[in-house]
Amino acid sequence: MYATVESVRLQSEAEQLAGMILQSETAENYRDCYKRLHEDEEARRIIRSFMSIKEQYEDVQRFGKYHPDYREISRKMREMKRELDLNDKVAEFKKAETELQSLLDEISIELGTAVSEHVKVPTGNPYFDGLSSCGGGCGSGGGCGCKVS
Repeated sequence: MYATVESVRLQSEAEQLAGMILQSETAENYRDCYKRLHEDEEARRIIRSFMSIKEQYEDVQRFGKYHPDYREISRKMREMKRELDLNDKVAEFKKAETELQSLLDEISIELGTAVSEHVKVPTGNPYFDGLSSCGGGCGSGGGCGCKVS
C-alpha cells in the first residue's frame, strides 16, 4: 500500500482520537476499577472459584441433564455467578467496562455514519445496532431483509 498524504493524515487523526479516548474520564475510571478488582483478594478468590466451576460446568454441558453431576454443578455455577455478581469490586468493574464499551460503540457509529449511513457497524449493543440499516452488519447481502446499496 502506498502512503498518501491523506492516508498519513487519517492515521494521525486516528492516533489523536485514540489518545483522547485513553485520556477520557471513562477510560481512566475503567483502568482504576480494573486495578482495584485485581488488587482485591476476595474478588480474586471469587473469580478463581468461578473459573474453576465454569470449567466443570462446560464439561457437564456436553452431556446435559444426562451427566451424573448435572444438577449439582449447575447449582454451584448459579451460586458462584451470584456471588461474583454481588461482589462490589466486580460490579464496579462491569459497570466501568460497559460505560467504556458504550463510548467505543458511539464513536464507531459516528465514524461509520460519517462515511455513509449504510455502513454496518456491529456493536453488540441492541440500542446502537438499531441505528444501522440492518441492525448490526449481518453480512448476508440483504438476506435479513436489510437494504443493500
